[in-house]
Amino acid sequence: MSFQRPTIIAIGGFTSEVGKTTLLCELLPAFPGWEAIKTTRGHYRSCGKDPQACCVSHLLADEAVIHSGRELTYTASKDTGRYWDAGAANVHWVIATDRQVADGITKAIARVQASGVFVEGNSPTQFINPDFFIMVARADELKIKNTARCALTRVTAFYLSDENQTGAKERLNEFLQMALPADLNYGVPVFTRQDLPWLVNHLRKISLPVRQQQRQTNWPGAAA
Repeated sequence: MSFQRPTIIAIGGFTSEVGKTTLLCELLPAFPGWEAIKTTRGHYRSCGKDPQACCVSHLLADEAVIHSGRELTYTASKDTGRYWDAGAANVHWVIATDRQVADGITKAIARVQASGVFVEGNSPTQFINPDFFIMVARADELKIKNTARCALTRVTAFYLSDENQTGAKERLNEFLQMALPADLNYGVPVFTRQDLPWLVNHLRKISLPVRQQQRQTNWPGAAA
């Protein structure tokens, strides 16, 4: 039997702690039966942070390591545990060095048995072609790390996780115009938390077979 590629929704972030895991967990209940993939990049040395919080050097191997299933991926305090709590049908955790990410994400997607999967992280989008790629940011703290900057040309939409939405879209657009290359296409939609129901409906449409999809161009936040 040939492999049927699932619908892939990728969720990246300008920096850590901007709310990409929270967004993924808010979307999962709307897609019953879908799976989720978390990619953690590691290296064979201390990263300078609390080893109990982030270091995975002891988990690395000669090839990308992929843990699947609740027994291997559920920890209540970790992102993968939050995926399970939000309703993921299965969770795959890819642990890889920079050179192993391509192989790891490809093999993880091959394990997906559902019709769709959410993939968290910027790096995997270098090696897969997501059907929709959401970049999460906070308008009250606009900084961008290198992996996010490199992924910007693949972004389908931005999502602002700020609780205070006043002027958030305007601040993001100003930041993009000042901080990023002039030839980058800025005309992608920008969503806020109040736009979440519309975002869910749109993602449902693109997860249907192509013949059932309905093209919609009037996106909230799209450039005129």
